[in-house]
Amino acid sequence: MPIYEYRCNTCRNRLAVLARTVNAPPPRCERCGRSDVTRLLSRFAAPRSEEARMEALADPSSLAQVDERDPKSVARWMQRLGRETGADLGDGFEEEIERAAGDGTGDGESAAESFPGANDAGANDE
Repeated sequence: MPIYEYRCNTCRNRLAVLARTVNAPPPRCERCGRSDVTRLLSRFAAPRSEEARMEALADPSSLAQVDERDPKSVARWMQRLGRETGADLGDGFEEEIERAAGDGTGDGESAAESFPGANDAGANDE
């Protein structure tokens, strides 16, 4: 059964209605009680399987816009990764991402400085 969205022409309230039949009369506004409503074009999403989402994340072209030297770029990629996987990354995830991105309010501490041993990885690369 589809869900239709309407906007009340009187009070501008937006409402969503589960349509049980195709020829159902227009709904009444939940706020003002009038039935002078206009049906809106709704957004829709085409669901993808988890496998398709993971394949898209693994595609090298999805990393083309990620600059590993730019913390803001990496932070945007991490946020996208978190949304796409649906993984519970903990309460402090967003805060850490914002801090790593150096939103202009901090001292510019890099994300690598937040994790013990992260700066040691390339110490012998000279």
